[in-house]
Amino acid sequence: MSKDILIVGLNHRSAPIEVRESIAFENSYVRGALVRLREYPTVEEGVILSTCNRVEVVAAARDCETASKEIGAFLGEQRAQRHAESLDRHVYVYQGPDAVRHLFRVAASLDSMVVGEPQILGQLKQYYDAAQQAGTVGAILHRLFHRSFSVAKRVRSETGIGSGAVSVSSIAVDLAKRIFDRFDDKTVMLIGAGKMGDLMARYLQSNGVRSMMVTNRTFDRAVELAEKIHGSPIRFEDFPRYLKLADLVIGCAGSPDVVIDAGTVERVLRERKQKAMFFIDIGDRRNFDPKINDLDNVYLYNMDDLRSVAEDNLQERASEAEKAEAIVQEEVQSFIRWMGSLDRVPMITALRQHFEEIRRREIDKSLGGGLKDLSAQQRAALDDLTTAMINKLLHAPISQLKKNPNDDDEDTTLYVAALKRLFDLEGK
Repeated sequence: MSKDILIVGLNHRSAPIEVRESIAFENSYVRGALVRLREYPTVEEGVILSTCNRVEVVAAARDCETASKEIGAFLGEQRAQRHAESLDRHVYVYQGPDAVRHLFRVAASLDSMVVGEPQILGQLKQYYDAAQQAGTVGAILHRLFHRSFSVAKRVRSETGIGSGAVSVSSIAVDLAKRIFDRFDDKTVMLIGAGKMGDLMARYLQSNGVRSMMVTNRTFDRAVELAEKIHGSPIRFEDFPRYLKLADLVIGCAGSPDVVIDAGTVERVLRERKQKAMFFIDIGDRRNFDPKINDLDNVYLYNMDDLRSVAEDNLQERASEAEKAEAIVQEEVQSFIRWMGSLDRVPMITALRQHFEEIRRREIDKSLGGGLKDLSAQQRAALDDLTTAMINKLLHAPISQLKKNPNDDDEDTTLYVAALKRLFDLEGK
C-alpha cells in the first residue's frame, strides 16, 4: 500500500474561536506533540499547524482511514485537557489531491480569513521547520511543503490577490474605522509589541491615531515600538491603571492567558464615567475575557467578528482570487503526477534489476567459457556494450511508466500488470 497525503483539522469556518483555542498548540509544546503524533502506527510523516484561524495535522500515511481516526483522537486528547465536548462536528478530513489542494490554498492565503494576507506563509514555514527539527518530515511532506511555498510565491507574483487590506491588522483597523468617525482625538492602548503589534501600530498611525500607549511583557520591546511610533511605553504590570485613558484597546499579546477580565473593565468604566470603550482581540489566543461584552458601553470584537469585514474586502479582489485558484489547480495536478511516479519507482527498479541479473549472469558464463581469454580492456568494452543494449531495450517501457504515473489511470495499471507477468516480476 502506497503512502498518501492526509489533512485532519479545523479552521475559522468549521469551528468558533473557543473551540480552536481549546486544541491550539503552544509553540514550546509543538516538538513534543510531533513526537507523540509520530507514535501512531499509521502516521509516517507529520506536521502540526496551529494559528489563530486553524489547527491542522498534515500527514503522510499508508492507511488513511485508520490514520484519520488516530489523528482525530490525537486532537481530541488535546481538547480533553480542557473540555469534554466532542470535536467531530468541527473537524474536516482531506485526502490525496484534496489534501494537496487544501495545503496549497492555505499557503497562498486563499483559505485565510483575510484572503491574500502574507503572514500565513511565514507561519507554515515555521511549523515545517519545527517538524524537520523533530524528525517527523520525510520525502513526501518535504516535497509537499516546499511546493506549497512555491505556489504561494507564484500566486503573489502572478495575481493581485494581495492588494487592499490584506492582514488581520489592517482588517482590525478597518473595523475600528467603522466604530469611530475619526482617530485623531482617540487614545489607543496596544497590548503586545511583537510583529502583529508593530503592524497594528503602523496601520493605526497611518490612519490618523496620534495618541498611543504600548505595553508588553518584555518592557524593552514596548519601549522600542513606542519610540518608532512616538507613543508611550507602559510597563505590563502597570497597564491596568492606564486603561481608563484608552478609547480603543487592541490585544495581540500572543499569550495563552486572559490579560483583561470583565471585573477590571467594569472598574475602569466607573472611572471613565461610563464613557464607551472598544476592545479588538486579534491574538492567536484571546487576550480579553469574553464576558467583557456583557457590560454596558463596552464593545468587544474577536477574530471571528473580523470575518464580515474581511469578506467585504475580498469582494474587491474576487477576480484575482479566481486567477489564484487556477494556479493552485495547475500545481495540484503537477504534484499528483509526482506522487503517482513514486509508485512506479519499485516497478522500474525491479525491471532494471531483472535485466541486469540476466546480463551479468550471461557475461559471467561467457567469460568463464569461450571468452575467457579476453583482455581487461576487452572485458570492459563487453560490459559497456551489454549495458548499453539493456538501457536501449528498457528505454521504451520505462519511459511509458514515467509518462503517465497517475494511480487512478486504468491503462497504467494494466500496463504495470502486463510487465509483471511478461518478466515474471510478481512480488517484486
